[in-house]
Amino acid sequence: MNKIFETPLYPYTRAPDQDAPAPVRHPVIVVGAGPVGLATAIDLAGRGVPVVVVDENDKVSFGSRAICFAKRPLEILDRLGCGEPMVEKGVRWNLGKVFFGERKVYDFNLLPEEGHRRPAFVNLQQYHFERILVDRVREMQAAGAPIELRGGTRVASVAEAGDHVAVALDTPEGPYEVEAEWLVACDGAGSPIRSMMGLDFVGRVFEDNFLIADVVMDAEFPTERWFWFDPPFNPGQSALLHKQPDGVWRIDLQLGWDIDKEEEKKPENVIPRLKAMLGDDVSFELEWVSIYTFQCRRMERFRHGRVIFAGDSAHQVSPFGARGANSGVQDADNLAWKLELVIEGKAPEGLLDSYDAERIHGADENILNSSRSTDFITPKSETSRLFRDAVLDLSEHYAFARPLVNSGRLSVPCTYDGSPLNTPDALPEGPVRTRPGSPCPDAPVGNGFLLDRLTGGFALLCIDADAPKRLEEDGVAAPCIALSAADDPSGALAARYLGDAASAVYLVRPDQHVAARWPAFDESAARAALRRAMARDMRQ
Repeated sequence: MNKIFETPLYPYTRAPDQDAPAPVRHPVIVVGAGPVGLATAIDLAGRGVPVVVVDENDKVSFGSRAICFAKRPLEILDRLGCGEPMVEKGVRWNLGKVFFGERKVYDFNLLPEEGHRRPAFVNLQQYHFERILVDRVREMQAAGAPIELRGGTRVASVAEAGDHVAVALDTPEGPYEVEAEWLVACDGAGSPIRSMMGLDFVGRVFEDNFLIADVVMDAEFPTERWFWFDPPFNPGQSALLHKQPDGVWRIDLQLGWDIDKEEEKKPENVIPRLKAMLGDDVSFELEWVSIYTFQCRRMERFRHGRVIFAGDSAHQVSPFGARGANSGVQDADNLAWKLELVIEGKAPEGLLDSYDAERIHGADENILNSSRSTDFITPKSETSRLFRDAVLDLSEHYAFARPLVNSGRLSVPCTYDGSPLNTPDALPEGPVRTRPGSPCPDAPVGNGFLLDRLTGGFALLCIDADAPKRLEEDGVAAPCIALSAADDPSGALAARYLGDAASAVYLVRPDQHVAARWPAFDESAARAALRRAMARDMRQ
């Protein structure tokens, strides 16, 4: 199993830039070949934007790390050409159970409605995810896409220089310099780029620690998320169990604040804890052990001139709720199309300020939910604990109490309410879930699904409404996708996009978020909304 951690996927090779007489300038340099950096680079290259990814590593991350990937990021990865291998390899799940002591107090279904291509979640170790992304990079390179992956290459310094960023790189063969019109820092929670620029996080660090143990075992547990409050095997604390591929199981155990982290990670201390949970008769092997401290923090701004931060380098949240990697993939989804339009001169640099506004909104939403989860899971006073335990007792018998139970509000896509790119809603009888700023929900259409038709550019989604085949403004086209409610006999398309309206026209952004909607096509309104969504005119 551990061989995957030892095999270089993108080993260092000498780049032509190292022999150039002067620093070579690249449109985009991405720092970090983790999930967020690779997703950003794949999206950019798929749009024809040349991109170079640098990372001092040359292989997948050690340990499973992020494992829960939500429906929305899977839909984004479908657009990037690597969603299917994620779902094929991953463990699908929609169901979760919550226990208090030895009692199951209730269970839940994260995707109770039909008509979606992807499940609520798949569990997949981050190292598999990274390998899938690298495989996709190689496929794109073979097809001629402008994407380069440089392993064994460390960023030594960055400096803004007006119309570019000067980047000094270190390699096994010595240093060299390059230039980037735009630098995207996806270099993790300990971001060296952030440190080089004298930037830091603001937010909270919670006084609690959790043990992560990935174990290889044959077990009869179902494919569900199981969460315990005050279990007999970890009294006064909490625990979490998730199934992963290849017979690997993720176990999280709350340890408390005043601990010796290095001691707690030693196998002789981890194994007795796991045997108390699993029983002495269960045979298992440790694959990976780590200890983490709950943190809910972010940078004050994600864009600093021509340097843009994404993923863990920009924000950190507690692991319960699966908000880290999932929000990072959504950062990439939000950023790539905006960089493309700015680089091509079709949108002003102000469009990138909307990345800052929208993804800070998303980070704050994640931090709020994650902080609430942490406060519920780890009460800081006896009064808080009494309240929590009362809620858990009530939830076993009364449905009204179940929404109050917070074992980690699981990742949902962010709606960009208040975004400067939104046009005020002109379809008040339409569903709330598809108001401007919302991600488009999937729905069955003919023999396929709606999101497969939204392929990465602007689009006019017309349901039982007439519109021209194509709308173009400032060199940016929005083709019409003409549908009818009759295309989906299940009624999901009508329920999700029409509501009480007889017809609807949606302007959908390249990241599949709604920019505007109307009951019928209005050319002047549609042109104004398209300009606004490109930050060409945000005064309307």
